[in-house]
Formats: sequence, structure tokens, C-alpha cells
Amino acid sequence: MTDILDKEKILKIREVNRSFIDERTGEPRQILKDINLSVFEGEFISILGASGCGKTTLLRLIAGLDPVQDGKIILDGEPVHGPDSKRGYVFQQGCLFPWLTVEDNIAMGLKIRGVYKQNKDKVHDFIEKIGLGGFEKNFPHQISGGMAQRVAIARALINDPEILLLDEPMGALDSFTRADIQNLLLELRKERNTTMILVTHDIDEALYLSDRIVIMTPRPGRISEVLEIRDSFPRERGSAQFLEKRRNILERFNLARSNTAPEYVI
Repeated sequence: MTDILDKEKILKIREVNRSFIDERTGEPRQILKDINLSVFEGEFISILGASGCGKTTLLRLIAGLDPVQDGKIILDGEPVHGPDSKRGYVFQQGCLFPWLTVEDNIAMGLKIRGVYKQNKDKVHDFIEKIGLGGFEKNFPHQISGGMAQRVAIARALINDPEILLLDEPMGALDSFTRADIQNLLLELRKERNTTMILVTHDIDEALYLSDRIVIMTPRPGRISEVLEIRDSFPRERGSAQFLEKRRNILERFNLARSNTAPEYVI
């Protein structure tokens, strides 16, 4: 595997803090504190941590969906100010437009940018790539949750973003479908060299997909450690090497037990 340090830094997060006003007390509550991270071109990063540690807040700041209050987020040398097509975003529930077909959901970004006509074939290519040929005219309520997430991923990638941001897109899926989507992400990343940042609380998922795992601690959210995973792809979930790394991460969260079997086996 090529050392990530030999690649170009595409995203720089420097001294980022984020607070919200607590509706109950009216006082500011700090969610993120002193976040510093560099992300390399073509890298797959997972942000791992317990609920409430600020994972999604950080992802939304990178996406430009929420403003940076303090610090800087720089993508390709330019400060992030609001969302744009350089960053694709996949939400936890997919968030497809229910009144649009699979085909039209995928094409939406192209239509907004006014480039649909010259890229119409690209939509059909993506439909085949995500394995949904024959479902082009189906509406979201007519397809499964796994299919919907495939559509959401294609919709985010069709604009050729420099970074794909994934907010627990497999969290609500069954084990078999989750594994299927994980493999799809690896295939797309290998084919397109798209930088991907995944928010997850699933240690197995982070180990299976990532070049590096960012471990966050809560209240306020801080980066406590960044682990580099040098194992080649594809990875074997049940291997001794995989299980040992899993145990090491569990120990960091004080969750290690003598039985380190994976959460699911395919």
C-alpha cells in the first residue's frame, strides 16, 4: 500500500471549535474543541466515537452545512464557506426526494448545476455501477433501504466531488446489506480515487474500510488519537490481525473483553 504521507493533503482542519446554545440553560455548550486534522488525497478516513462526541458536527462543518465559528477548514487551498459540489454528502437515512424516481434523484445535482443534458449518460452509468439497473423509474418507497443508500451514494458522487462525506450511511441497515454497501464504497474509491470521510460508531466497519481511524472523545469532542491501518485490501473480518486491532480499539474505549469476536460474520 502506498504510504498516505506520500500523497497530497487535500483537506486541512486547523484549531476548529464549535459551540451551541443549550436550550435548557441558555448557556453555550462546547461540542468540538481544538480539532486539528489533515486528510490526504484518495484516503479513506473513519471518525470513530461514542454518540454525542461531535462526529456529525465535524462532518457538517467540513461539508459547509454549518459555519465554522473558530478555526479554519481548508479544501484544496480554499477556506470552506458553505456547501458546494466539491463535497458530496450522504446522510444517515439517505434523504432521497420521495417525489423523484431513482434516476431523477441521482440526476438532481447535475440538473441544479445546469449540466444534465451533456451528462445524461453518466446517470445511467451510475445506475448500473450501483447495481440498480431496472429500478430507474422506481420511487424511494418502492425500493429497500440498502437500495436507497446506493442511490444516495450515486447522487453524491455524480458531481465528481473531491471528498465524499458519509454520515453513518450503513447504521440503520441489516448486517448483510451493510457489508454490501461497504464493499461498494471500496470499489468506488478504488475506481475513482475519491477521498472519503466516514462517521461511524462501528469499530468493525472502521477497520474494514479505513486507511486511518480518527478516535474522538466526547464533551467536548476532541481527537484523542489517529490510528493508521496499513493492512492491504480486501480485509478479512475474522482474521487474527483484524481481531487484534479491534481489541486494541476497544481498549481505548475501555470496552475490551476476553471475547473479541466481530459484531457480525459474513
